[in-house]
Amino acid sequence: MPELPEVETMRRGIQPHLQNQRILGFDLREHRLRWPIPESLRRQLPGCVIRKVRRRAKYLLIDTDQGSLLLHMGMSGSLRILPNRTPAMAHDHWDLQLASGQCLRFRDPRRFGATLWIDSPGNSHPLLDKLGPEPLSDEFHAGQLFEKSRGRKVAIKNFIMNSRIVVGVGNIYASESLFMAGIHPSRQAQRISKKRYAALTQAIKEVLQKAIEQGGTTLRDFQQQDGQPGYFAQQLKVYGRDGKACPVCGQAIRKQVIGQRSSYYCAACQR
Repeated sequence: MPELPEVETMRRGIQPHLQNQRILGFDLREHRLRWPIPESLRRQLPGCVIRKVRRRAKYLLIDTDQGSLLLHMGMSGSLRILPNRTPAMAHDHWDLQLASGQCLRFRDPRRFGATLWIDSPGNSHPLLDKLGPEPLSDEFHAGQLFEKSRGRKVAIKNFIMNSRIVVGVGNIYASESLFMAGIHPSRQAQRISKKRYAALTQAIKEVLQKAIEQGGTTLRDFQQQDGQPGYFAQQLKVYGRDGKACPVCGQAIRKQVIGQRSSYYCAACQR
């Protein structure tokens, strides 16, 4: 599933091609995604001008002068910039036709993604309204995380993956951040001190920022028809490395299922 850095990579890849472009049409081939794509978009979108492309958590918002398209990539979604009327391939569900002669194409083989429309003031939407702060923003800090953790017996890994606490910390980045901060992934959130939360918030910011920077330098071409989503070459310390040597102490990385997700850690370095 595309995580926050991958979605941010997508945003940066498509933004220059979309900003200030007039929409000529919306070619909808398959409306059955996680939620049905509104048929009304065929009427609403033509004539709209795209003002900017934003990201909120793992959602992309394409802001126009009439409202916003709300996109989620689900398990397998991707976006491409292609010449208008490029023949569609399997799983290419819609094209946003632009006055530039290009189109934005959404592909989703597993159809767990979403394409919705927001026309309410301030872009209020149930999918966005209860989200926590962005991890790279000033609103996400040790004090905020420490206060929300009080009385919470849940494992710290599950706690930081809760989008109501902080958005965008997926399974890979949770494991990597906890390793950097020296915190065992199964430790109860309420048993972690404010000082250690300071180390954890800094680790989350560093891990995500590095991932975004790597995505920007290894971005696949969003104008290639057969390109893959903008995933970056991961440089991971513990995730997926069970049985291999810890890069700090040399002991074997361990794997444990926490909250139905595989977690990777070093028993010597993380307490």
